[in-house]
This record gives sequence, structure tokens and C-alpha cells, in this order.
Amino acid sequence: MRRVAVRRVEARSSRLQRITLAGDGLAGFEPGLPGGSVRLLLPRSSRSTSASPSELVLPTWNGNEYRYDDGTRPPIRTLTPLRYSADDGELDIEVVLHGSGPLSGWAANAGPGVPAAVSGPGRGYEVDAGCRSFLLAGDESALPALGLLVAAMPLGADVRVMVEIADASARLSFPDRPGLTVTWHEQVAGAVPGDALADAVMSSPLDDGDRIWAAGEAAAMQRIRRHLFETVGVPRSRAVVRGYWKHGRAGGDNLD
Repeated sequence: MRRVAVRRVEARSSRLQRITLAGDGLAGFEPGLPGGSVRLLLPRSSRSTSASPSELVLPTWNGNEYRYDDGTRPPIRTLTPLRYSADDGELDIEVVLHGSGPLSGWAANAGPGVPAAVSGPGRGYEVDAGCRSFLLAGDESALPALGLLVAAMPLGADVRVMVEIADASARLSFPDRPGLTVTWHEQVAGAVPGDALADAVMSSPLDDGDRIWAAGEAAAMQRIRRHLFETVGVPRSRAVVRGYWKHGRAGGDNLD
């Protein structure tokens, strides 16, 4: 775990907050491939420790997971590392603001000097430079990764991007490039998060050479996996599908 603190906060949309972390602890950090991950440790709640809410207590790695000395699990969330500057010692992450979960609450109230810690990076996506057709799909939690992936696509490739959002205010601009097509799919009132994205991917025609990357709500990603691998017969080497969070679960996911 690398100790950091919030340096800046910027609203990217009404539901997405960019947070710049900085500190000597980032020395030697490598962001890795696009679409990778870092684990963010939040300050421990004063309800479970004598520490104040703003005090950061580092957990211990037991070889399998992080735990506090009393055996409890620390508040760790997985996010996409965006811009990293070794010169400034800064790392940008983005958080979806969607409710009162620990991560959303921390991001909504984070200001300069608020402590945190990061570890990673985790695996990213190795772009096939010889491929000429990509399908990238994700919900709001995947917007940071989607932006990095679009920028990393090979020149001359056709890139289709599908994004599920709560409403039009969540739309963002992607890096301008030829061959890029972006479609936005707003959630229907009362529908389960991820349904609009899964339906869009499952109704999209696929070519034999397509490479596919998808990330978002876990149940929706499972539907997409079954469609790609079992129904359509896409080779697993051509598709990466990742569950970022679970609807209705407040612990251990990106959004909560």
C-alpha cells in the first residue's frame, strides 16, 4: 500500500468525480496497460476503531488479502488508474457518485489533504495492434477505462463503443479519432442496471475478426459472457469481459 493524499477534485459530470492523488508514496508507480486497476484504501470508519474518520490505518497483507489487526476487512475499492505523472507525483482516478456507499461518500466529500492509499496496478488490456475491428462496452463505472482503451486503439481500426448511463448528464467526450462510433444507452426507469448494456451488446452483429472488451455490473457481464462464448461461439482469446460491481451489494465493488 502506497500512502497518498487528495490534491485536487474535479467534477467530470454530474455523476463522475475525478480525484487527483499525490504523495511520495507514488514514487516508482507504474500505471501498466490501459484498462488496468488499482486498489484504493479509504480511511477507516471511527465506528470500528478508535481512529478518527480522517485517520488512515494501513492493513496487513496476509498472502491472500488485506486485513486489519482485529481481523476485519479494510474499506478497499478497485478503480482504473488514469493519468499518472512521475514528475508531479500525481495519479488520477475517477469515481461514480451514485448514493451513500463508502466510496461514493468519500469521493463526494474528498478535499485536499484527505488521506488514502493505493496498491497495484492490476492487469490491463493488451491491445491487438493488428486487429481492425473492436467492440468496447461498459457502464458508468467503466467510463475511465473506456477512455483509455479508445486512445490506445490502433490507427485505422473501427472502434464501436457502447455505454450504459443513468441519464444524458453522464455523457462524456471520448478521444477524437477516425473510425470511432459511440452509442449511449440510458437505463429504463425501474430496469436492473446493466440490462440496457447487455441487450445492446447481444443485439450487435459481430465479425469473425472482432476483439471485444466489456466491463460493468456483474450479472450483466455474465449475460454477455454466455452470449459471446456459448451462443455466438466467440473464441475466449478474442474477448475480455469483467464484472466491476454487483447490483445490490454495498461491499467490495467499484460503485459502492
